[in-house]
Amino acid sequence: MTTDASDPRTVLEKATEAVRGATEAVQTTSQNIAWAIEADRRSGGLFDQLTRLTRQAPLGALALAFLAGWIAARRQ
Repeated sequence: MTTDASDPRTVLEKATEAVRGATEAVQTTSQNIAWAIEADRRSGGLFDQLTRLTRQAPLGALALAFLAGWIAARRQ
């Protein structure tokens, strides 16, 4: 087996390793984000307040989200 960079097996192995590394990074990042959100919900933080507000007034929250998206889209 040659170690030439144009060897299909070498290219496939490098691609496989890159995909594995990216997969691990995404899993770690999403787990950390989930933990941060859960910790914020337990402490009565922003996500907890937003969840309560959305449950109390779902149409108002939807209208606010629509307006925020519209404003963000107009600026670009």
